[in-house]
Amino acid sequence: MDTGLTPRASTPRVALVRGPIVSTARSVNNEATPCIGLAYVSAYARAHGYAPTIVDAIGEGLGRYRPLPAHPGYVCQGLTVEDVLARIPRDTDVIGFSAMFSGEWPVQRELMTATRREFPKAVIVAGGEHITALPEYSLRDCPALDVCVRGEGEHVFYELLECLREGRDLAAVNGIAYLDGDGGFRANDHTERIREVDRIPWPDWQEGYLEKFWAAGKSYGIASERDMPLLVSRGCPYQCTFCSSPQMWTTLYRLRDPDDVIAEIEHYRTRYAITSLQLYDLTAITKKSWTVEFANKLLARGIDLKWSLPSGTRSEALDHETLSLLKQTGCNYLVYAPESGAPETLRRIKKKIQLPRITASILEAKRQGIVVRTNLIIGFPHETRREVFQTIRYGLMLAARGADEVSINIFSPYPGSALYRELAEAGKIQLGDRYFLQLTSLNSDYTRTNPLTFNPVMGPRELAIYRISFMLLNYLVGYVLYPARIWRTIRNVLMSRHAAATVFEHRLKDALRRKVRATV
Repeated sequence: MDTGLTPRASTPRVALVRGPIVSTARSVNNEATPCIGLAYVSAYARAHGYAPTIVDAIGEGLGRYRPLPAHPGYVCQGLTVEDVLARIPRDTDVIGFSAMFSGEWPVQRELMTATRREFPKAVIVAGGEHITALPEYSLRDCPALDVCVRGEGEHVFYELLECLREGRDLAAVNGIAYLDGDGGFRANDHTERIREVDRIPWPDWQEGYLEKFWAAGKSYGIASERDMPLLVSRGCPYQCTFCSSPQMWTTLYRLRDPDDVIAEIEHYRTRYAITSLQLYDLTAITKKSWTVEFANKLLARGIDLKWSLPSGTRSEALDHETLSLLKQTGCNYLVYAPESGAPETLRRIKKKIQLPRITASILEAKRQGIVVRTNLIIGFPHETRREVFQTIRYGLMLAARGADEVSINIFSPYPGSALYRELAEAGKIQLGDRYFLQLTSLNSDYTRTNPLTFNPVMGPRELAIYRISFMLLNYLVGYVLYPARIWRTIRNVLMSRHAAATVFEHRLKDALRRKVRATV
């Protein structure tokens, strides 16, 4: 089969690239965090004899914002296209792009197109959740793109490099998609997930990379001085209909051996003098036995670090015993993700939780002195106004009973999710730059009163009013009933370089920094 790609006579020279962040000019959410995905892909390739160069437009361009002329109201954070291209070695044979978020696709496409002009003979590859969900669309929308890596990327990307090195046909590589010489779309069989997760090399954090984020006070969730990203698991065993994880990772769930995790943590303490761990896992805590063993090993080794779960967690394993133990180990921040306060909505979206149980866990975490955030969603396609009010009432109850933050976002139909497929099949989604950019603005720019919505009962303005009103009430309730938080917020935002107890404080601090830079 003619793929149009030139075989490589020797070991390909590899570059891995992450493009800029896209947001609205008024966004309150400009999360710039280390790219753990590329670090894992690089480590796996390096363990098999390759020597990737990593170019992170975000990490190397923190605090650099520029407007997008083609898309008024939107900005990029990170290096310019020209700066990214200048950092890719001229003799690079294979250039791999991280394309995790559909909201950034218009800018990623521009970057790949420019890369093709600058490196006409290189093989351009992309992977991540956006690519996994929309491989054919991405290939046809961006002719510069040669190959899509679908799903878990480390082994598939390595197999692709070996295929190119040996001059074999791309049909031999499972887990990829591409256009053949006649322009036909080819999607090879999915590859099996890596089952022995403890054999995956630790991330390849290149020299001086993490220090840039620490110096800028950038962090996922709350911040300390030297926050280290960490993964203790792969995949998620659940099938929530709004989530794209099942398509990206399947439902195979694997936890790492606690001893391997502890060894990685101790390595980072020695090498980087880290002060905090941030678990990036989608579902880090599901097994109580693993959680207890991990916590006991932290205590036994005398590892004195703060650590947090900023991505969202379930509550099955988080009872009084476990939470008390986590607090002893330095856990200072938990994000719970009940998603809804309406039982019927939870049933529809296949969120297999019991509200009384997760509520009890949230309140117990507060009793243990852990800062708690709770994430909720409104505006699901089949949701009624009554169910939205149930969720709002549930969120306000949590705020009144001590939850530090309760966030309500509007449903986003992410490509790859079951709800996205349902809406697309019904003809309610038209792929294109407008749709992708609206995904970016939906839950980062709270000033918008016309967000992208898919609920036939409640329109964009109504849902936006519910969200804004809840946000104001949530913080009003929190600060009135718990006035000590007022001083904490003032201290953390105005008087501390790095500390932030909540996402609100972290983002407010970041927004003030941007405002100061803009006026200097």
